[in-house]
Amino acid sequence: MKEAYLYSSLNGRVQCHLCARRCIIPDGGIGFCGVRKNLGGKLYSLVYGRAVATAADPIMKKPLYHFHPGSSVMSIATVGCNFRCKYCDNWVISQDREVKGMDLPPSKVVQLALEYDCQGISYTYTEPTIFMEYAYDTAKLAKENGLFNTFVTNGYMTPEAVELISPFLDAATVDFKGSANPEFYRNMAAVPDVEPIYECLKALKSRNVHIEITDLIVTKYGDSMEDLKTLAIWVRDSLGSDTPFHILRFHPDYKLTDVPSTPLNTLEKAYETAKDVGLRYVYLGNVPGHRYEHTYCPNCGERVIERFGFYISRWLLTKDKKCSNCGWSIPIKGVYHPGGLEYHMPVT
Repeated sequence: MKEAYLYSSLNGRVQCHLCARRCIIPDGGIGFCGVRKNLGGKLYSLVYGRAVATAADPIMKKPLYHFHPGSSVMSIATVGCNFRCKYCDNWVISQDREVKGMDLPPSKVVQLALEYDCQGISYTYTEPTIFMEYAYDTAKLAKENGLFNTFVTNGYMTPEAVELISPFLDAATVDFKGSANPEFYRNMAAVPDVEPIYECLKALKSRNVHIEITDLIVTKYGDSMEDLKTLAIWVRDSLGSDTPFHILRFHPDYKLTDVPSTPLNTLEKAYETAKDVGLRYVYLGNVPGHRYEHTYCPNCGERVIERFGFYISRWLLTKDKKCSNCGWSIPIKGVYHPGGLEYHMPVT
């Protein structure tokens, strides 16, 4: 256990200030995420240094397409989550309320990253906000050792949490579901309000954290093109038209196994909708081999990065990251790492 970094005391109760739920927890109680406990008027993280999942991953699995392309990241997670997504593909660990996992302190995470020739560390699989102390201490040590840090997050962080982690956070994939429809979030994830996600994104942007957006299109429940258009316009106007926008295919899982995968024509329509409002870099995810996995020059239409699944199959940019056909600058942050991981390599 480790005492929490962001909370306040309320006459024996405590209020957590990590996520937008801002749980008020009585003595002996546990927060909504299941991993933060009030012990005698102090809030503690129950999962500090307790990694339930660890692996070396290609960075495009996150997905991050415009940040250190081709690089590898050491991915870590603990149990717990502040959402209750009925379709979660990591529900075995995100919804587990038994505190467990291997003993893996921050120094060991960094050591593994270096041993496996990773260029960075990704806090992912479950929601990194709920293991912020672990992530913060690891990220700080990672930077000291020349590694970058990325979050894969639902974006429900408070402004205080963003301020805490942003000095050590280089990139974030912020995951929307159902195109941010408020009713979808209430019914499918037990999230009362989506507005904190927008505020988190603006705060990350103001601190120069590289941002890529994903939007999970859930068949029947979260596949409105009007909602997607509204979200895409917000991303364009608030984050910029160069912000990578990943439209993800839903696959049946957890409590939503009776719903079919997102039809390909729905995904393609969503792609065209996002492009039509002015987003320059739109991608389809969970459809390996599709032509919309690639990066196209927005000026001349040339295919400049070819991908298959989590890997780059062809790199066609110049050394200064410009289209080799017309010279248009493609907004890629960081260094291209040719090769990368050849497979998903579990760490034991």
